Amino acid sequence: MKMKWTLDDMLTKKPNDFDLGDEREHIYRLIDSNALTIHFQPIYSSKDGSVYSYEALTRLIRTSSELNIGELFERAKATNTLSLLDSACQENALVKASQAGISKTDAYLFINICPETITDNPGWCEITDHYIREWGLSKDKIVLEITEESAISNYDVFNKVVRKFKETGYKIAIDDFGVGYGGLKMLSIIEPDYVKIDRHFISDVDKALIKHNLVDAITTVCHRLGIKVIAEGIETEQELKHVMNMGIDLLQGFYLQRPAPGLNDQAKVEICSLQGKKPDNYGNFPESVFVGDIAVKRDCLCPDSSLMEAFNTLISNSEFRCMPVIEDERIFGIINRQRFLENQMLGKCGYGSALNYRKRVKDLMETQFLAVEGNVSIEDVARMIRLRRVEYLYDDVSVTKNGKYLGSVTISELLAAVTEKSISLARNANPLTGLPGNKSISEEINKRLTQNIHFDICYIDLDNFKPYNDNYGFEKGDCVLRTLGQIIEETVRGQQHDFNFIGHIGGDDFILLAHPNKSMTLCNMLIESFKSKLREFHGEDDYERGYYESVSRKGHPERYHLLSLSIGVVSTEIYKIESFAHLASIATDVKKAAKSKEGFSIVRDKRMNCGQDPVDDNSDNGRLDG
Repeated sequence: MKMKWTLDDMLTKKPNDFDLGDEREHIYRLIDSNALTIHFQPIYSSKDGSVYSYEALTRLIRTSSELNIGELFERAKATNTLSLLDSACQENALVKASQAGISKTDAYLFINICPETITDNPGWCEITDHYIREWGLSKDKIVLEITEESAISNYDVFNKVVRKFKETGYKIAIDDFGVGYGGLKMLSIIEPDYVKIDRHFISDVDKALIKHNLVDAITTVCHRLGIKVIAEGIETEQELKHVMNMGIDLLQGFYLQRPAPGLNDQAKVEICSLQGKKPDNYGNFPESVFVGDIAVKRDCLCPDSSLMEAFNTLISNSEFRCMPVIEDERIFGIINRQRFLENQMLGKCGYGSALNYRKRVKDLMETQFLAVEGNVSIEDVARMIRLRRVEYLYDDVSVTKNGKYLGSVTISELLAAVTEKSISLARNANPLTGLPGNKSISEEINKRLTQNIHFDICYIDLDNFKPYNDNYGFEKGDCVLRTLGQIIEETVRGQQHDFNFIGHIGGDDFILLAHPNKSMTLCNMLIESFKSKLREFHGEDDYERGYYESVSRKGHPERYHLLSLSIGVVSTEIYKIESFAHLASIATDVKKAAKSKEGFSIVRDKRMNCGQDPVDDNSDNGRLDG
């Protein structure tokens, strides 16, 4: 005889307490007993703080239950009742939204649907249509959220059903983007209207550089594809400010508003007041030159503009070689003045304007154009231009910020900026070693900080260099500095990696920027190379003794060890660096820790912003006695 479970049993027992038949039966009872309800969580526009939409979230009425809605759906999958449960949740969402008066607002309604439900029921679109008609809602205000957490077994069927939804008038969103099975494949198949970046990436996005870079990359790609981005799971003011500054369109999370039974349209935080003025310069580093710094927002064309509108706009802006085609802050293409006038207005036989008279800009524009993010350096853009085909070589460069149109840069403007910077770098080179000097070092570090690149800064210092100069003479001292510069260059060149950068701060201080995984190896290599030169630097007798004598600052004879190197290493993987000055301060402290050790030493700072003293990176690598 089967044991009959109560509804409370269903909500509190573990899955293995049931046999399959009992559990399926009780999922039926759970649905029929109206134990499910709907709460709504607002999604806000980052532009003006208004409610853009509400997400309908299924909740269990019985609050004493340990079972959450996610576990209930897992049980439904195991008992092959997922479609039934999903359908009940969808109907509940539409009913509750209708009763709450969502049709009287301009807000969209986001409803979650499992991919398995869609692939198992190709007629799901008709079921949704039925609910929409029954409750008097508008399908063009319905957004179907398809979670990425589940694996899709049949992409062909899935794709057909999704396309049917879109053709019927529904909008599509990918939920939990970045943590599931689909990833970029699902993005390319669905071509959604919205992407919701999973809360895993939003949590501490203001502190974790890798999360920032991933969110930045997703946002940029989506905006270029014309997809709106939603940051979900915002729980702090810092996270909110950070994602707003990244240009994310829509905002959702407990910090703004928790889910509630009704349609609450008031955010707990005044979003507009947090926006402030965004800096024009990338990263607030005035000495760095990025393509976004020289971009100019010029007159543009709309995709639906007519042939004559495009012609008249070009004629009235005779100084423009190219004009961007923009809609909803997205770059669709460009109109090149010369090619447009020759090919579209004139044509091969002189009938171009007559043949193209009814066409729109979107039919005539060119989609072969160079678009780069504003935080790309002008030198990198110049390298990209050299790779273009000859006919496009002098087209303007379109510049974006997180995928949205920022402005354009002409080739002459870019060349002027590169030339000016090259002259400045030449003036700033250290006259003794020829290596980049302080200004160039500052610019390179600021560029990497702006682009959120992980790197290690290795601060290299010669120990006891002043008494060496006093004893052996300035000419010999200059020779040591030139040799050290050459050693660093040769060590870096041997790695065949253009990521590295070296500079000469001045005197006996040098800088090396390297990949975090390579910095310690490079430091040890240049120390070994420098050791091989000690006999040449000190002469045979002093080298064999292992020391030399010189007059100290107090005027007394004193013994000094042979030249050695102290290297302090600071990683941006560990620190959230705010500025070049911040990084320089930390690097100086770590270098002092390295110099406190006698002989050759490397100290890599492992402090996590908690005020500890710098420590040796590794007992084998941290100290190399000469």
